[in-house]
Amino acid sequence: MRHTTDEKHQLVMRYQNGESAAHICSETDIARSTFYSWVKPFQTTVTETGVLVTPQAFDALRRKVEKQAAIIQVLKSVNCTVSAPLKEKLAALEPLYGQYSVHTLCDALEVSRGTFYNHILRNKRDNTWYAKRRAEIGEKVREIYEENNQIFGADKICAILIQRGERVSKRFVTSIMQEMGLVSMSPTAKKDYQRLTASMPKKNILNQNFTAEQPNQIWVSDITCYKLKGKHYYIAVILDLFSRKVIAHRISTVASTKLIAAAFREAYAERTPDDGLIFHSDRGTQYASQSFQQLLLSCRVEQSFSRTCRPHDNAVAESFFASLKRKELYRRNYRSVAEFRQAVDAPTL
Repeated sequence: MRHTTDEKHQLVMRYQNGESAAHICSETDIARSTFYSWVKPFQTTVTETGVLVTPQAFDALRRKVEKQAAIIQVLKSVNCTVSAPLKEKLAALEPLYGQYSVHTLCDALEVSRGTFYNHILRNKRDNTWYAKRRAEIGEKVREIYEENNQIFGADKICAILIQRGERVSKRFVTSIMQEMGLVSMSPTAKKDYQRLTASMPKKNILNQNFTAEQPNQIWVSDITCYKLKGKHYYIAVILDLFSRKVIAHRISTVASTKLIAAAFREAYAERTPDDGLIFHSDRGTQYASQSFQQLLLSCRVEQSFSRTCRPHDNAVAESFFASLKRKELYRRNYRSVAEFRQAVDAPTL
């Protein structure tokens, strides 16, 4: 059963006046999780002037202020006023197309959006400004495309451009990519990858035998996550099974193959192990990736994997992280990311 906004508000007011949520939900046959999701939008905050404001009203005011600020910026950028002839206003707004939303541009000089769109589309072919902007965005699209190994499509490239301050749409980026002949990863890439890796069996060489007769005989590795100030940080470690000591570690905000590959390269360069080294880990995508497996093969390192859903198969690395969290990470309140990194980088790690 759907409830109107007024009905939701009435139920929330009963809750705010002291009636229990359990009683209200029992009476109306509404799930508690659903009811609690209604409560927040109707919570009120008293401003310094004594005005009651709901989150919905606050968001609406914020959007209105942002739009008014954008309109002011448009008015500062153009060389005409609202009372100017339509042709003059369209010419003044045209260079700002793409920098501000069409709603903002048209509201600033009181121009019909339909009229503005017709003007832009009619003049697009012969518009030197449009051609210049398209060429500039095209260079940035190509740059992002190449930076990401020619994998990203229009969706991701558009998102990155917006993050970098460009006002573009997916349709605009798609047309540029088509014009430049830029094609994202093949839709069959996943199947191709699975076919390539199907012949690579994931062997469990250790089989829970965590003993090594000498250094650089067996290395074990794992990745854990630690949350600090609302952000996740991933710690990758590599331990020598002979000494049970960390020989390399890395910290990153992304649990990627690059994270563990960087730790491995550090350990390999420092230790220069002989051929026959065994590298053991769980079956995480970082360790099972083709690029990481190729890295180990190039270093003549034999890879070993834990069995699926068997954490005890990598007990040494699991135990290390449990000890690190118990003795260090969960005992301190880090004031900054730098302090957290310094604690992890300490020699006692």
